[in-house]
Amino acid sequence: MISEISFSAVAFINTINFWQFVSSYFVSPVSSMSIFSSLSKVLRRRLIYASVAIVSAISFGATGFYLIEGFSALDSVYLATETVTTVGYGDIAPITSMGKVFAILFMLVGGGTVLYSLTVLAQAVIQSEIVEAFGIKRKTREMEKMENHFIVCGAGRVGRRIIRALQKEKCQFVLIERDKQKLADFADDGTHTIVGDATLEETLHRAGVERAKGLASCLAEDADNVYVVLTARGLNENLHIVARAVEEQAEPKLIRAGANRVIAPIIIGGQSMARALLKPAIADFMDSIVAENLDLVFEEVAIAPDSPYAGKLLGETNINRELNLIVVAIRQKSGAMFFHPMGETRVDAGDLLIVIGKAEAVAKLVGVSK
Repeated sequence: MISEISFSAVAFINTINFWQFVSSYFVSPVSSMSIFSSLSKVLRRRLIYASVAIVSAISFGATGFYLIEGFSALDSVYLATETVTTVGYGDIAPITSMGKVFAILFMLVGGGTVLYSLTVLAQAVIQSEIVEAFGIKRKTREMEKMENHFIVCGAGRVGRRIIRALQKEKCQFVLIERDKQKLADFADDGTHTIVGDATLEETLHRAGVERAKGLASCLAEDADNVYVVLTARGLNENLHIVARAVEEQAEPKLIRAGANRVIAPIIIGGQSMARALLKPAIADFMDSIVAENLDLVFEEVAIAPDSPYAGKLLGETNINRELNLIVVAIRQKSGAMFFHPMGETRVDAGDLLIVIGKAEAVAKLVGVSK
């Protein structure tokens, strides 16, 4: 007798632990939302329709038993659930002839509806797993073939703005993010994503850092950004690295780690606010250029060896005369920067022209210079 009681107690405790696990995994809002958001729109719609069908069938049966047999609300729901799940009437069963007729009809209609809905649910889950597996393999093969692409580490507020800029320029890029839920927003637009730690060599290898053109490290912690820069620089010496500095003190550390440029949003934000306060006209002009409200764009134009501008004086070109572009600066191959170059300035192959003007004219200049 004692052994039977102890066995029952253990079974009861195990049952409680099982349902606590189920509720924590499937019923918790965070996990259920992450699972649901990872599915495609078609599968989401199927899951919703199937769930509504199951609830509607049980509600219909419970209402019928409540009105016909006079059972309580709980017993009616219990009896309807027993019917659609084909468990059987072991404890509560219809009593009246009318109730039995309704039970027969409900078994045929409600049971079939629920079985079909459960089939749809299972199909949706299995299909989502298969589609996700094939999608991951396809994107992995595409990432292995990428060259001269960009890598974005972190899908936070800063990272999302970088992604929008890259998408606008139609550049190839790979996004690395630890939080799978943040990557759900990029599941339907074809973005190449990797769920992993950007500070690890393995993750950067998967993103093709050896073949990449540039990397933006915009993680939330400065220590993580330093690790990313160190790791990426060790894997690719020619990689152009731009890193985010959360604190001002982290800027020299990121430079020593190998970053080409360090951007501190707090410093830039403070400078922008000071400019808007002291020189609002200049602030409005700069903001208009950034937002492209004036149809003016800043662009850097690389002079190729076979470019018609290579070896000529700036005044001999049609950059200002025909294209109506302003050359703000020229960065020579040696790295020297000349601001506001005059017409006598020589343009050589390998130079980088920084120009401002209409987007259409800038596009023509870029096309001719290649």
